[in-house]
Amino acid sequence: MISTTWRLGMLVAGALTAGCGNQTDAAPQGPIGSEQASFEVVTVAAGLEHPWGMAFLPNGDVLITERPGRLRLLRDGALDPTPIAGVPAVYASGQGGLLDVALDPDFAANGLIYLSYAAAGDGGNGTRVLRARLGEGRLEDPEVIFTALPLVNSSKHFGSRLVFDRQGHLFITVGERGQDERAQDLADLNGAVIRLHPDGSVPQDNPFAGRADARPEIFSYGHRNPQGMAVHPETGAVWTHEHGPRGGDEVNVVRPGVNYGWPVITHGISYAGFPIGEGEEKPGMAQPLYHWVPSIAPSGMAFYTGDEFPDWRGDLFVGALRDELLARLEIDGERVVAEERLLEGTIGRIRDVETGPDGFLYLLTDESDGGLYRLEPAKGQPAEG
Repeated sequence: MISTTWRLGMLVAGALTAGCGNQTDAAPQGPIGSEQASFEVVTVAAGLEHPWGMAFLPNGDVLITERPGRLRLLRDGALDPTPIAGVPAVYASGQGGLLDVALDPDFAANGLIYLSYAAAGDGGNGTRVLRARLGEGRLEDPEVIFTALPLVNSSKHFGSRLVFDRQGHLFITVGERGQDERAQDLADLNGAVIRLHPDGSVPQDNPFAGRADARPEIFSYGHRNPQGMAVHPETGAVWTHEHGPRGGDEVNVVRPGVNYGWPVITHGISYAGFPIGEGEEKPGMAQPLYHWVPSIAPSGMAFYTGDEFPDWRGDLFVGALRDELLARLEIDGERVVAEERLLEGTIGRIRDVETGPDGFLYLLTDESDGGLYRLEPAKGQPAEG
């Protein structure tokens, strides 16, 4: 496996300056030099409470989720102070709350959006997905299309990334809720990547459809807590990443019916320092394309597909909570051939990453005073590192 320290980028962070109102603008001032590009960090919005996911509307406005249960709208570059009404009640405890947001592939015609969130119910709580129409300032015609059963008494590992593939299937990541054995149980929807039609129905060609001993919604299993997912811009394959314990964070291409091994195999160890499972590999269980030891705690990822940074095009960008960094991975087919670490310890815990329709790269920071940031090509000379 390629070392994660194969190639490290240079970082020169400027001084912090005052931001909007009483909020703090954590963006470094001046250009930042890296291996492939020189860029600047621009604060787009501040004062967000633990933002988790974002989705760009066709007009360039941005939907942003806040974990306590608010859906916000960045309209014409300004954050609307009034949250969008109609968001369901969420289980906002531990890692739970309002999590990801995605647009229907036919949003321009039907106005539908999808929210993933932690919800309480009889017997515990679990990951849930709601579909609703985005009206003016509110959600209309809400419908729950998925609940990860069985419900579990836990505040950990909800997963919750949402992505549509090129065929219009909705992919949902679900963590194993901190209860390892669930990831190997095909009768349990936790610890799996789910594949559905947009209305929540199950595609007939799902790998376990028709099996009495398995849930037909499952596309792949053996996952610990996947919090990043993106569609490869050339192949259309769905890529994910997931948290390991102490080490063993993984990048995978999800394939139908494949077992990704947790907790039988892992490149990490327990938080107490003990081995987990049966080792790092086992026949019949997939190896990750790439892994991190020690852990970076990845969350959110996107392939860069814009025109503003030509040398980044096709690279995979991964946000990280631990060490507060943005990892840039260079890809050759399905191999990660190099890694560069950017913004380490600069703007906070990076929770989500998206390529904007304007060709810039956007980041959300999961802080009590979190923000939306934009990476733009540097206007001046790159900083020396």
